[in-house]
Amino acid sequence: MASSEIAVYEHESRRALGTLLALLAILLVGIVLSLAVGRYYIPVRDIGKAFLGGEVSDKIAQVLFVVRLPRVLAAVLIGGAMSLSGAAYQGMFKNPLVSPDILGSSAGAGFGAAVGILLSFSVAGVKTSSFVCGILAVSLTWFISQRFGKGSDNLFLLILGGIIVSNLFQSLISLVKYAADPTDKLPAITFWLMGSLSKATMQDVKIMLVPFAVCTGILIFCSGQLNILALGDEEAKTLGVNTVLLQGFVIVTATVLTAFSVSFCGMIGWVGLVVPHLARMMIGPNFKYLIPASALLGSSYLLIMDGFCRSVFAVEIPLGIVTSLAGLPFFLYLLTRQNKGW
Repeated sequence: MASSEIAVYEHESRRALGTLLALLAILLVGIVLSLAVGRYYIPVRDIGKAFLGGEVSDKIAQVLFVVRLPRVLAAVLIGGAMSLSGAAYQGMFKNPLVSPDILGSSAGAGFGAAVGILLSFSVAGVKTSSFVCGILAVSLTWFISQRFGKGSDNLFLLILGGIIVSNLFQSLISLVKYAADPTDKLPAITFWLMGSLSKATMQDVKIMLVPFAVCTGILIFCSGQLNILALGDEEAKTLGVNTVLLQGFVIVTATVLTAFSVSFCGMIGWVGLVVPHLARMMIGPNFKYLIPASALLGSSYLLIMDGFCRSVFAVEIPLGIVTSLAGLPFFLYLLTRQNKGW
């Protein structure tokens, strides 16, 4: 490698690291503001006193540690998870318009939750049912692509299988809603499907933390191979990348992240589509930096959206509605850039 190329690489690396540090700082500021802002304002100095063991009122402690902290941490984890899934899928499919629900995981998880609510499962039972059905939906998509495809690397049939499975589970969700009691179960199912972090608990955060950390580590480990995959499947195979194994790792990891996210907060759209593309515009296409940048930016994005939902109006707006309304204009912008490459 020529000295000029080394200098360019080092400059790009320093710029990317600087961007990551800036995104981390933005996230930390966002966490503090999210803890402070709400219908009951908590001064930043009281937040600092509470975390450092100082004396604060019981009301502040209750609002801070029981209501807001679990919700803020859940927003950080779920926003990061959805964005990581989107970045991984966009890299695997080599298309910036791909989102985490392309293989049917969101629709499957939504169906599982709807069935759990219809059958009066416990809160944990609804989340478990949602997660399991999300995994089953992607497994069905994979089976369809293998059964009717010419090879396991046929991404086109994988997408078609995802469309089939997504529509299947969306139809099943409609069937469950039709059968639900309109005075009790139907409103609960509808509200859950619109997405919300209002019922997040510290137990939820602890459960989500392990798969989030493991899946993030796997995607960072695969970042070099995702960079090579961007050159094309044939070139990647020539350079020694097992594309089938890589696709399997990405699909399993992204599915676990998506299914966990949907099972805990409902169907929140557009995060996994919009945020990875924003991160790519800020930091470039190198997955070594794009993966952590997507996670940090996704966490900040969902914090902002959730803060808007619970603070602007007298009645809390479902999170999925706000993320969809915010994502639509950016999607139109993506369409205008599609012919210019990504």
